[in-house]
Amino acid sequence: MKSDTKYLISIVGPTAIGKTSLSIKLAQHFNTEILSADSRQFYKEMQIGTAAPTPQELSQAKHHFIQHKSINESYNVGAFEKEAVNLLNTLFKTHTIVIMVGGSGLYVDAVTKGLDYFPEIDKSIRERLNLQLKNEGIKTLQDQLKILDPESYNTITIDNPQRLIRALEICIGTNKPYSSFLNKNKNKRHFKTITIGLTAEREIIYNRIEKRVDLMLEAGQLKEAKSLYNKKDLNALNTVGYKELFKYFDNEWTLEFAISEIKKNTRRFAKRQLTWFKRNENTSWFNYKTPINDIIKAIDLKI
Repeated sequence: MKSDTKYLISIVGPTAIGKTSLSIKLAQHFNTEILSADSRQFYKEMQIGTAAPTPQELSQAKHHFIQHKSINESYNVGAFEKEAVNLLNTLFKTHTIVIMVGGSGLYVDAVTKGLDYFPEIDKSIRERLNLQLKNEGIKTLQDQLKILDPESYNTITIDNPQRLIRALEICIGTNKPYSSFLNKNKNKRHFKTITIGLTAEREIIYNRIEKRVDLMLEAGQLKEAKSLYNKKDLNALNTVGYKELFKYFDNEWTLEFAISEIKKNTRRFAKRQLTWFKRNENTSWFNYKTPINDIIKAIDLKI
């Protein structure tokens, strides 16, 4: 290990696979601290339904970005990136290795790779585009993007009005294609990332998800969701495990159906997580039952 090289060990994988347990074992082995990159575990009001680390787990290693925000606060991936990188700069003064764990792919990438940065755009442009969408329909916006930025027209989800308007406002506000800003001017990281992925056969992942949902309900997820019901329109609560129970509270669904939907939507979420994380060819994947010493050996070979 080069004494001046710093390493971020990023642990990724689908929900319920055992990332929290592995992160604590690695933090203890390397005598270091843990950053959470789980965008829902940031919120202190959402403990049970986000499977946040328990008080016992939190006591086993120093954690950051766990229940440090309120659902009433405005917080996004850009703010997280700045705070996380600043914290890493501080931690790397006293640690050679730091652990990051989480299943929110965009938040993981924000720390390891950086976000695409765009100039500030006059708000009136977005207002005008929203009005155009309302009055003339999405087709006119799609045609406009095809002219201003053919590359984006062929690559972004043009059926998504939000994505479409975002691309158009950049094109109009800067007089440059939206695509010209992608993968440019990202802040260089002064650490190396070692990415460890945990996985299992799909049936095992799905069984673990179903068991976790049952355990959440036993732990009081229904009561937690009920306490947040009057704030259900907040963005933070548009989350699997809460939005389904809100349908039950609204008398739209039975409790049994709401629970089945939580399990189904969590399985779908796990599938999307794997698709996202599999894009990183540098990830070292391990079966979720792999002994910790084997994972430590693999890490040691990289540092």
